Formats: sequence, C-alpha cells, structure tokens
Amino acid sequence: MREFWVASGHHLTRLDDAGRMLVTDELILAWLARPEILPPPEACAAERALHARLLASPRAPVPALDLANMKDADARENWGFLLAMRDALLRAGTIEAGYLDLVRSRTVLPHLFYDQLVQLILRNALDGCEDVHVLRAAEMFFRPQCGYLHEGALMLADDELVTELKDQQHSNPLFAMMNGGVEELDILGDGNAWTYWSRSDAHSMVLPFGADPKARAGLAEAIARFVHHLLGRRVRVSAMTEAPDVDLRWYVGLDPVGTTIGNALWKGETPPAALVGLFALQFESAEGVLPGVAGAPVHLMMGLDGSNVIRLKPQNLVTGLPLAGEGDAGAMPAAMGSA
Repeated sequence: MREFWVASGHHLTRLDDAGRMLVTDELILAWLARPEILPPPEACAAERALHARLLASPRAPVPALDLANMKDADARENWGFLLAMRDALLRAGTIEAGYLDLVRSRTVLPHLFYDQLVQLILRNALDGCEDVHVLRAAEMFFRPQCGYLHEGALMLADDELVTELKDQQHSNPLFAMMNGGVEELDILGDGNAWTYWSRSDAHSMVLPFGADPKARAGLAEAIARFVHHLLGRRVRVSAMTEAPDVDLRWYVGLDPVGTTIGNALWKGETPPAALVGLFALQFESAEGVLPGVAGAPVHLMMGLDGSNVIRLKPQNLVTGLPLAGEGDAGAMPAAMGSA
C-alpha cells in the first residue's frame, strides 16, 4: 500500500473496530510541535510551563487560569483553539466523531485547525486509493486552490504555493528570470501521475479541473468517500458538464461562492459569479432522507469569483445534506450552506 500525505499525521493514529481514528498521545504531541504552538524563546514562564506539562502528559486537563496567565495575547488565543480542538476530540473518542461535534456545534476555530482534521479524515477515508486524480482533487478539501486559465481551461494550483512563487518573483529578480511562476508547475496527467506519490506533501501538481474529466471525476469520488466515511451514507456523485434543466429541490454550496450562486438561482436571479463545478449527489438508500427529496439529486455547486481562489467548505456536506436529524438542514427548503 502506497503512502501519501505523511504530514497529516495519519501514521500517528490507531483505528477502532469501525475504522475510525483514535486520538493518540503521539498525535497530540505532533500538534504541540507546530510552530503556532511551540513557545518561542521570548515566551513567558506560564506558556513554557504549560507546554512542558503537556509534553509529559498530552491529555492533562488545562484550567482556564493557565491560559489567562500567559502574557502574549496571540499565544493565549492559539492555545485556546488547540485545547478546544483537543478536548472535543478526546470527549468524542475519535477524530471523525470529534470533527462532527465541532462542525455541528459551529465551534469557531481557525481554518488551519479544521483543515488539519479534514486532511486526517480524508487520509483515512482514502487509505488504499490508487487513483491519484482522486487524491489530488481531495486536496481541495483542505488546501485553498488558485484558479487560472491554461489553453482556455480552468487549472487549479495550490494557493499557498502560488503565493510563495509570487513572493519569490517579486523579491528576487534572478528567480523571476529563471522561473515562470505558476505556468511552470507540472499539470497532472497520465504521463506524470506516477510522480504524485513522492510529492503529495509538496502539493505541487496542478489539477486540470476544466481540461481533464478525470479531475472532476476525482473530486466526485472524494466527495462520495468523505460523506460515506463521516455520515455512513453511501452516495453516488457524478460531475455534470451541462445542466439544461436542473431541479434545484435541494442544493449545497461546496464553497461560499457556490452557495451564493445556488441562492441566486433559487431566487430566480442572475448568479454574481461563475459556476465552475456542478455535481449531482444521489443517496443509494432513501432511508433517513427528508420527504420530498428522496430520489431527487442533491446538486453540489462550486464557484469562482474575482479573487480566483477556491476554498471548499467540507462542513457543508455534514450540515447541508437533506438527512433527517442531521445538522440544521431539515427545516430549510434548500440546503444553502454557510458562507
């Protein structure tokens, strides 16, 4: 079995009988080593003491006073977020259950923390997957993508990597002369797909979303795996290349722009941005699906606005599907997602 996304920390977890990831001391220790948490040389005694105590006992309870005693406001905030996430996961027992609790309770955490959890969950859900188009497309769940046109088709490159390339070009004239920026990145294709395994943590391959049907099919499969792994519901997801007569009985925005587009279409208005991804999700069983929606496709929408950056919100697939008792979708005529 080939390894990928080592930085996710999946190798630091253990699975329970249901195949879900148990929260291990090793995983918590890895989070304690992150630069946002590792105390800098100038950190106060209270911050250094807390870090040392958790290194010795990663599950130790942390009184609110320990955070209040930290002199640096940013440190207090970062520690507060980390401990909120850790405690929610420990209460739930598994990464997957903890993530569901955090999302359904609308717990406010920075993107970084939710992205870490989503990457871990997808790494588990996709364990054994040999299709690199699925794996590269799945990166969209936890890595914002920069969209650009190449030969008239939409390409998606890792936004953080693109930003780094732009910064290097602006600050280093020699680098700008020797490198062509995003246009020089490798575009995923049949000829170079084998290289993904050695560079998955670099996030350096461009996804030809608008040029290769395998890219859109890959995202469809990643969505289906994510929903099944988290919610236990088997679904079929297909990419739609045209939509002459879409039944908007229920829809979910895969990203904030997709939500905005769906809301506009629902109201009969002209969408304010471009729809760049449309998928149809069908439940294999109607059991537990809200009346009036069973048998009808759920349309998943992804958009692109003037920022040219796509940030998926996988939590919308948890709270926005028409399942009885799931999230807050049950009272809505259409799953509009959250912006």
